[in-house]
Amino acid sequence: MPSRITSACLLAALISVPALPLSAEEGHLTYETVKAAQADPDFAVQGEYAGEGKGVQVIALGGGKFRAVTYAGGLPGAGWDEKSKSASEGDAAHIEHATEGLKRIERESPTLGAEPPAGAIVLFDGQPETLKKFWRDGTKMTEDGLLIAGATTTETFVDHELHLEFLLPYMPESRGQARGNSGLYVHGRYECQILDSFGLEGENNECGGIYSIARPRINMCLPPLQWQTYDLEFKAPVFEDGQKVKNAVVTIRHNGVAIHENLELPNHTPGGVVGAEDGKAAPIFLQDHGNPVRFRNIWAVKK
Repeated sequence: MPSRITSACLLAALISVPALPLSAEEGHLTYETVKAAQADPDFAVQGEYAGEGKGVQVIALGGGKFRAVTYAGGLPGAGWDEKSKSASEGDAAHIEHATEGLKRIERESPTLGAEPPAGAIVLFDGQPETLKKFWRDGTKMTEDGLLIAGATTTETFVDHELHLEFLLPYMPESRGQARGNSGLYVHGRYECQILDSFGLEGENNECGGIYSIARPRINMCLPPLQWQTYDLEFKAPVFEDGQKVKNAVVTIRHNGVAIHENLELPNHTPGGVVGAEDGKAAPIFLQDHGNPVRFRNIWAVKK
């Protein structure tokens, strides 16, 4: 690894420092850090609550309104029976009643901060060196060393493993695809959605979904402004004489829980950077969808 670069001109070219909080085009507030989000009293209420035989996810909807999703057995990936749940909406008093006897917790992915194994390519470690070496011109990072969405690797991959950590902004007034939207495009063309889908149904266009192809087995999205992980194994499609003879296959763990296992991808998804499927090496693409989604600790192992 090269020595750390401190040149002022290089840092100026690579670093972008956004203002906090941001205001989206639709006028909805967007908070990029916990410190900034604490200006909104709803931020202290939203989150996960757990107790014996029960879990509740509280989603901030803006203006003192919340949605509470209650799970039988415990939280998703931590005791929930994956069948029984109910939802209700109300103010902070309603949430206090819905979470009575439960403790507010902050779960952490078991692969958060995972060290790259021997032979891994460290694509991003918060330093200007990896940004310049492995990402296309124009890619930027924040002053505190986080990769900004809208980034394509210069390194290309066929079969590989990938570890990636991402942070979703807190956007309580936004809804659906306008709430912390980005995407991880494996092989430059298969999108694993990145979105603030905390407490939602887990559709194929929500966090962990393979856009338009497959929903995650379980919605493992954590609350906004908590670091999350994707760990995946990818096998590229196989072509013979210009014809596909094997589909691409992917296994993905979201925050340590398998959400897709040996899933065949029959076609590429919209919005990639390399066009139609082929078995050749292709880059990794992190989509910019207008929201301040951030990334760190990205490494890959070629197979």
